[in-house]
Amino acid sequence: MITVLCVEDERDVRELIVEELEDAGIRVLQAENGKEGLASIISHRPDIVISDITMPEMDGISMLGELQINHPQFSNMPFVFLTALCDKEKMIEGLGAGAETYLTKPIDFDVLMAKINGLVVRIENRVAAGMEF
Repeated sequence: MITVLCVEDERDVRELIVEELEDAGIRVLQAENGKEGLASIISHRPDIVISDITMPEMDGISMLGELQINHPQFSNMPFVFLTALCDKEKMIEGLGAGAETYLTKPIDFDVLMAKINGLVVRIENRVAAGMEF
């Protein structure tokens, strides 16, 4: 079963995302900020990370940067930014940091689930072919 880590500081938003993913049969881990998210990635190694950008403790871009620099074993982990920051510069910054995609709030759950389902298929195909993801 695929595991997704949802890193979101707003509890109500996080709960909506978790509910949507669980309804689709996906196992979900949760973190309230980038610092907790980083610890969860290292200890639980989820298959996909969905993260806000603007959070206390550590923002999403810093969390992804920390993974890329100090934990390269996680560099292939698909990372989806889901944020209220919709200006082009932030999008370029997020994608340039290594995010798989950059989605904006308010959440379009059809688009989010299409992206997650596409990533799940890609992960499952690589695993079936004996390739590391």
